[in-house]
Amino acid sequence: MLRPKFIAAALLAGITLSSCVPAGSKLDPLTEPARLTPATKTGVALERLPPPVQKLDVAVYAFPDLTGQNKPNDSFAEYSRALTQGGAQMLTDVLTKAGGGHWFSVVERTDLQTLLQERQIIQNTRSAVYGAKGGGMPPLRFAGVLLDGGIIGYDSNETTGGLGANYLGIGGNTQYRRDIVTVALRAVSVTTGRVLASVTTSKTIYSVQLEGSAFRFVGVDQLLQIEGGVTRNAPVTLGVQEGIELAVYSLIFEGTKAGLWQFQDVAAGQQFMSYLQEHQRAMLVQDASQRPLAQTNPPAKANQPAAKSAVGS
Repeated sequence: MLRPKFIAAALLAGITLSSCVPAGSKLDPLTEPARLTPATKTGVALERLPPPVQKLDVAVYAFPDLTGQNKPNDSFAEYSRALTQGGAQMLTDVLTKAGGGHWFSVVERTDLQTLLQERQIIQNTRSAVYGAKGGGMPPLRFAGVLLDGGIIGYDSNETTGGLGANYLGIGGNTQYRRDIVTVALRAVSVTTGRVLASVTTSKTIYSVQLEGSAFRFVGVDQLLQIEGGVTRNAPVTLGVQEGIELAVYSLIFEGTKAGLWQFQDVAAGQQFMSYLQEHQRAMLVQDASQRPLAQTNPPAKANQPAAKSAVGS
């Protein structure tokens, strides 16, 4: 039998420990800690690219959402955008990580006014403290290549479908939806204004809904009904990010093929080029195999039936 002194000590210790626990953990037991954006397969492949002979100085002014679409809503008018409006920030982040940070040297242009204002504050402070001997600010670094483009397409509900079954009041069903995000990216020479390379990529986004139900009489006047389900929507923002990563990946490939830039390790660069070419050919073959028969087989010419009948006669 526990003594009263031990019971009082245990209660006091429990109160002390409970006071040390953060209040947020009690309010919401489902709270998840913040985490970094998960890496995609394309992003990992982009970071593992062999380094170039020389870093490319590039500038990104804007990478807008050119679709102009709002979030779909059947109940009321939705004025929130369906796609992210931070495309330029995403593209800048992808460029700084390409090839482990060895491919691109990105200069700040998305918020140029703030940068110029801060430089002006530094210049005025130096002049006020040191006078004319304070010296001026070093010049801004300029870019030789301008990366431009945007999110040019968002095809929602491109494909929908489902499947369900029910036996003796017990069953389930699943439904899915397929969306496609299209991204365009081009490299423009600042000195001549010529488009050096241009690519267009697309990313497929799937949403899946699973439901189950049971409807049975467990007694003469007793009915049992159970329903449950879960919906999994792939994040559209991650889909846009992977589309941008693939666009940068393909832009490096197109520029290397055109001789605009080259890899520092020639053997590693040739291996990358051959791998991507094989991957593109495999994707073309897979796409051709998935087309309907009417698209893969061209229609017969008008004079073929006549010639066949003539031979048969």
